[in-house]
Amino acid sequence: MKNVPAETLRHNIKYLDLLSRSFPNVTAAVEEVVNLKAILNLPKGTEHFLTDIHGEAEAFNHVMQNASGAIRRKVSEELSSTVSIDDLEELTTLIYYPKEKLELIKAEKKANITNWYELTIYRLVRVARATASKYTRSKVRKLLPKSFAYIMEELLQEDEHRFNKKDYYSEIIKSLVEYGRADLFIIELSEVIKKCTIDHLHIIGDIFDRGPSPHKVMDTLMAQNSLDIQWGNHDILWMGAAAGCRACVATAIRIALRYSNIDSIEDGYGISLLPLVSFAQHVYKDDPCIRFMPKVNEKKPFDVDAELLAKMHKAISIIQFKIEENIIEQNPSYNMEHRRILRTLNPAAGTIEIEGKTYSLNDTSFPTIDPAHQTALTDEEQYLIDTLTNTFMASEKLKQHVRFLYAKGSMYRRYNDNLLFHACLLLNEDGSFKEKEIDGAVYYGKSLMDKYDQMAREAYFSGQNADFLWFLWCNQDSTLFGKTKMTTFERYFIDDKATHKEPSSPYYKLMERDDGTLAARILKEFGLSGNAHIVNGHTPVKVVKGESPIKAGGKLLVIDGGFSKAYQKTTGIAGYTLTYNSYGMTLISHHPFESVDKVLREGFDIESTKEVIETLVERKRVADTDTGADMKEKIQNLEMLISAYNKGILKQQD
Repeated sequence: MKNVPAETLRHNIKYLDLLSRSFPNVTAAVEEVVNLKAILNLPKGTEHFLTDIHGEAEAFNHVMQNASGAIRRKVSEELSSTVSIDDLEELTTLIYYPKEKLELIKAEKKANITNWYELTIYRLVRVARATASKYTRSKVRKLLPKSFAYIMEELLQEDEHRFNKKDYYSEIIKSLVEYGRADLFIIELSEVIKKCTIDHLHIIGDIFDRGPSPHKVMDTLMAQNSLDIQWGNHDILWMGAAAGCRACVATAIRIALRYSNIDSIEDGYGISLLPLVSFAQHVYKDDPCIRFMPKVNEKKPFDVDAELLAKMHKAISIIQFKIEENIIEQNPSYNMEHRRILRTLNPAAGTIEIEGKTYSLNDTSFPTIDPAHQTALTDEEQYLIDTLTNTFMASEKLKQHVRFLYAKGSMYRRYNDNLLFHACLLLNEDGSFKEKEIDGAVYYGKSLMDKYDQMAREAYFSGQNADFLWFLWCNQDSTLFGKTKMTTFERYFIDDKATHKEPSSPYYKLMERDDGTLAARILKEFGLSGNAHIVNGHTPVKVVKGESPIKAGGKLLVIDGGFSKAYQKTTGIAGYTLTYNSYGMTLISHHPFESVDKVLREGFDIESTKEVIETLVERKRVADTDTGADMKEKIQNLEMLISAYNKGILKQQD
């Protein structure tokens, strides 16, 4: 320990006095320093990266249960030399879904259930001990359930082969079975194994939309011990809806109707769509709304008539288009004048003008559009969207989830030499950072991301300028959108597919051909070294067309591989996950998930393929991480405190 000069100690006396309240004497401070220095030499925990979940709760939950295949590998490493393949499969599935698997097993093994319990608990303890081995006893203790904390700690810390405690170890397991606590113990120990396998979780955006159960995904995320979230454009859409942005409300409902997933709104968040049902049945009763028929959900039949969904779909879409054009008119700084296309709508002629060119419409039924005031909401439309917006804002479940997104989320995150953001940075065609003027100040790169983050928080918590969250959803200068325009109207009403194109921002083209130079410059802008990585989602990687998720000379990893079923035909896979442990980084691609029932009854798991991105020459330890940097700073402060005690500058307490 360095001898800290008395002058330095006196300069920091107020802070040291506060620190002394937690460490009142030299012994307490030294004990903490010894503990922290020991932790610095442990292997770093495993980070798990996922993105673009899009409401696919069942597939997402399974990836969380199997930790992208890490649990299967750990079970195999620990037990394959002594356990049959069938028993390994059974144990692995038991860890994934302990409650459900136990019911099946008990029905099959009634005669030998006692022996099965004892052997299974013994095997689970071995797996749990292996997964917990790189953590301190204190950290593991915090992961243990209160109901079995003492018993689990004894089993995890003891060696069952140690002669003096062999009978002690065996008796614990026998007693758990004898007193009918085996089921609960197995369930709780399985959860401990999963918690130890993933130390920290990164969600790189787009939890919401397309899939049926984003609310269930959010519930799962809220139960995690350690995670961060980088907002995606689909997340910001729902954040905007919760903040009271009417355009975001209309868009969220439209997307749910398009993918026939209104259960997430009605059952998930308790938001009634009955006002929309009544409006659509009345106003669009004579309109078949063919272009608005929802996409077929093969696993879930329509709960309501498909034609009614189509009428609701068209009704909310027209409301959305009107509101959006009014937002554009009221916010000239958004530079979206070219998207005010309803002004040129001519239902009588069946045409519309877009960017100077006239197109024919495939649908000319617009009962709520006044040819003289195309963007004006009717009184009924105004009442409907106000009612729906108030219901979104009043949903306690949505409020809980959105506040969690703000608490754990951000526009970007730097974490252990990786830069995480959902979509893109604003770049010019030459690769320079694009500047954006906001309220008289100029921002770019990191400063722009920070400014957007600040404005997104103010939009929700101040109750003002909620429309800025809509800007982040679809503006050409949004780092969450990554395109020059959103052609929703064209995709519904114009057959000419040339109008459907949504050109990507320069970032994508530049990073596709980058040799690592631009990526290194971006990393430097965010205070990271050239050895770091950028991790993105947002853009599905078309594996079937030979596209690679590894770009920019290995510095950029795009891990959106298609969790969303709507994209799996395009991508050819069902999502990527990235893991980063003490040995390096591994990219895992997943084939489509079938069902939990198939996992339970047939041992069917998601088929995954590993690709090692980077192998570390020296195993990475806690000392090499952001957490380690914080610990080193704490050690320095504690050493100052110890010096202050030793020099008599601060008085020790008993």
